[in-house]
Amino acid sequence: MSVDSIEIQPLQKPLDAAVAVPGSKSYTNRALLVAALAEGESSLTGALFSDDTDYMVQSLRKLGVGVEANQATARFVVPGNGGKIPVDNAELYIGNSGTTSRSIISYVALGDGAFVVDGDEPMRTSRPISDLLAALSRLGVDARSRFDNGCLPVDVRARGFKGGKTQLDASKSSQFLTSLMLAGPHTQEGLDIEMLGEFKTQYIDITMAVMRAFGAEVEHENYRRFRIAGGQCYQARDYAIEPDASNASYFFAAAALTGGRVRIDDITADSAQGDIRFVDVLEQMGCTVNRDDKGIEVIGPEKLKGITVDMKAISDTSLTLAAIAPFAEGPVHIRNVEHSRWQETDRVAAMATELRRLGVEVEEHQDGISVSPSQPQPAAVDTYEDHRVAMSFALVGLKVAGIRINDPGCVSKTFPTYFEVWQALRN
Repeated sequence: MSVDSIEIQPLQKPLDAAVAVPGSKSYTNRALLVAALAEGESSLTGALFSDDTDYMVQSLRKLGVGVEANQATARFVVPGNGGKIPVDNAELYIGNSGTTSRSIISYVALGDGAFVVDGDEPMRTSRPISDLLAALSRLGVDARSRFDNGCLPVDVRARGFKGGKTQLDASKSSQFLTSLMLAGPHTQEGLDIEMLGEFKTQYIDITMAVMRAFGAEVEHENYRRFRIAGGQCYQARDYAIEPDASNASYFFAAAALTGGRVRIDDITADSAQGDIRFVDVLEQMGCTVNRDDKGIEVIGPEKLKGITVDMKAISDTSLTLAAIAPFAEGPVHIRNVEHSRWQETDRVAAMATELRRLGVEVEEHQDGISVSPSQPQPAAVDTYEDHRVAMSFALVGLKVAGIRINDPGCVSKTFPTYFEVWQALRN
């Protein structure tokens, strides 16, 4: 979407729909990389086609993996190289894709040669990767931030990845741990990773689910120590990717906001995607949530209740909650999401700034925000090149006329057809 802004048209009646949500970015990018490491050819179905997954595919192709893509059928075919990196140099551009940049750094360490990982301005200035580089350095991997600011570009002088013991602080991003884990089975000695500080574990559940699906063993001690045996080899397979729970949150929230009904199939309450627990938050706010073995349905109440909620484990959906918070009958307090200040943008500041732009009474805290019941006013919302800001604040426009979303094309990071899906539902 190349337009500068888009005005969201309010719904004229409560939403009542079954919605098809594209595949999970978290699952797709992990499965692409693991399939590239595997022995044999894998088929990934229900996969996400977006900016982030395209950066992963293009990086893998430059590293000698002949990934075949069919967007019409949402399918990737990946001929694995059995843990080998068949090229000895590559310059990899990953845009603003954290999942690609972090994972690919440990991946190329398995090779033998010189590799550069670079990206967009936020990856070069405000999305630090120094904690991952420190953990790799302890393992004998020569991976350095070129400008000594702990960000991209990163130069990797690979001489094979021996493995061993290391410590890791993943408080800024659990993707640092995912990066080490995905490469771990193909290291010579395996990995023994001691965790420092607190971090989001639900994305690590996804990492372990993908690794185990492709035949690798992972052990952990209550998420404080991870052990991955070396000398393993992922085994190729056909792998189905479930819908993205974070992206599903916008449609569940729309049901809550409009007093309507939304059902999404092929994702269930026991998904390893932690963000599926956003429906538990909506339930506390007065929604009816029906869960079965084929999908989840949310039915909105006449009026949403205020809530105080710790969203550390599901922080990607904190923006979704912030967007519907002004319409609750009581205050909404979002807590423990300080780590989201180091994501695509400072998401805590973005929530507070854009709600105020809409005339909403909001208080910003270091670890979250408090939102008072308010009547949002027409305004153009800035999105900071952050797909989740754009998708979340579009929800306000379902209830309030005159809401514009600036730079709507930023949703291409994880959900390129987001606004088209809304138009189809409106029709």
